[in-house]
Amino acid sequence: MTAITQEISNAKTSVTASALRDPDWLKYGLITLALSFIFLFLCLPLGLVIYQAFSKGFGAFWSALNQADTLAAIRLTLLTALVTVPLNTVFGIAAAWAITRFEFKGKSFLTTLIDLPFSVSPVISGVIFVLLFGLQGVFGEWLSDHDIKIIFAVPGIILATLFVTFPFVARQLIPLMQEMGSEEEEAALSLGASGWQMFFQITLPNIKWALLYGVLLCNARAMGEFGAVSVVSGHIRGLTNTLPLHVEVSYNDYDVVGAFASASILASLAIVTLVLKTLLEWKQGIR
Repeated sequence: MTAITQEISNAKTSVTASALRDPDWLKYGLITLALSFIFLFLCLPLGLVIYQAFSKGFGAFWSALNQADTLAAIRLTLLTALVTVPLNTVFGIAAAWAITRFEFKGKSFLTTLIDLPFSVSPVISGVIFVLLFGLQGVFGEWLSDHDIKIIFAVPGIILATLFVTFPFVARQLIPLMQEMGSEEEEAALSLGASGWQMFFQITLPNIKWALLYGVLLCNARAMGEFGAVSVVSGHIRGLTNTLPLHVEVSYNDYDVVGAFASASILASLAIVTLVLKTLLEWKQGIR
């Protein structure tokens, strides 16, 4: 009797497991669909960029990268990233600390403001700066009288890039710091640690991987930003063209090798970003 009962139980378990398992055709079909999508919209475009960049040989590729306008675009792109990423890092830490460690009026409004660049088109954000600092803008006359140039100059590019990239660090830190709580920090303070000691010895080690993740995404967006920068730059060759804008200008001038050589730098940045992103996600998972 016991053996019969055991067989019935095993049969029920087998039927239940079979019913809950998806058909093989569905599993492999979805996997094939996902891999095909990744190949067509990620791997193939990246491969074509690299192929076109070297289509006339390494000499033509290297010559295109050594053109004065290309070097100026690379320098401006690096300068923009070097200014915006540290500022956004400081803002992200400060905003995450304020939102997760204090209670104050307007806290939800501050959180909404942090998400604002995600809901506004980069082109619109560029137009906002033109309306503020352009010649016919709110501060345009005062800036003109004092010979201060923001629009169609480097400061405008940095401001536009700051606007579209400032949520990245804060958005990585806020959920982690909320989950982490403040017990360890309160214990450190009760033992006589100063605020800076608490931050560098308790908080920073706990958030370091999320912080690096946010900095990585912020840097990638800052170096690849097109929409907002295109509005405020004026497309002045050798002066206000960042690397993405230089790609567009070169392609419009039928300089295919030059355009794709510059684009290959951005494509390489994308690949490096994906690799580092995966590594940091793994590090966060084992933290």
